Amino acid sequence: MNELQDLIDNNERWAEAIKQEDPDFFSKLARQQTPEYLWIGCSDARVPANEIVGMLPGDLFVHRNVANVVLHTDLNCLSVIQYAVDVLKVKHILVTGHYGCGGVRASMQDRQLGLIDGWLRSIRDLYYEHREALGQLPTEEERVDRLCELNVIQQVANVGHTSIVQNAWHRGQSLSIHGCIYGIKDGRWKSLNATISGFEQLPPQYRLRPVGAV
Repeated sequence: MNELQDLIDNNERWAEAIKQEDPDFFSKLARQQTPEYLWIGCSDARVPANEIVGMLPGDLFVHRNVANVVLHTDLNCLSVIQYAVDVLKVKHILVTGHYGCGGVRASMQDRQLGLIDGWLRSIRDLYYEHREALGQLPTEEERVDRLCELNVIQQVANVGHTSIVQNAWHRGQSLSIHGCIYGIKDGRWKSLNATISGFEQLPPQYRLRPVGAV
């Protein structure tokens, strides 16, 4: 028996259910991709982007990696942001973390995991920066969850610091970056009230002039 047969059967039922609701759904989807949202989230299998916010295929442009990190050396992530902003003209970038994130937890520990240790270095730096405030929280779970929030807020800032996003603002493009977090225990997705919608919200040292400006 095909080892993928269960998944193939699931797909057939899913596609049929979609067509029952909207017979033209897949033909319309094949003709264009016009999402208003870019989702930057964690690779965790328990955090399915579309389902969490009740959206169908085509509604979200998605990038996922361990612990929803945005690094200025990560050409994969930057390429996704550039395509979403410059080509698809998304209006919102949703940086979404989740409570109990294993990557965040690992960044708070001293054991080696391998290649991912380098990937998580920026979160380890963030942990060190906030170690005193985090140390005042009574339980490990509370410390992990708070660092999950702080990580999202930092990644929102990192997205805003890119020339991709700033050039969109220079062009007058409507674009907002939102920090959000998902609770695996209750299924709730919420805003962390860490939204950046324009150039003036960036610290001066991160503001880039338009190309060609004197």
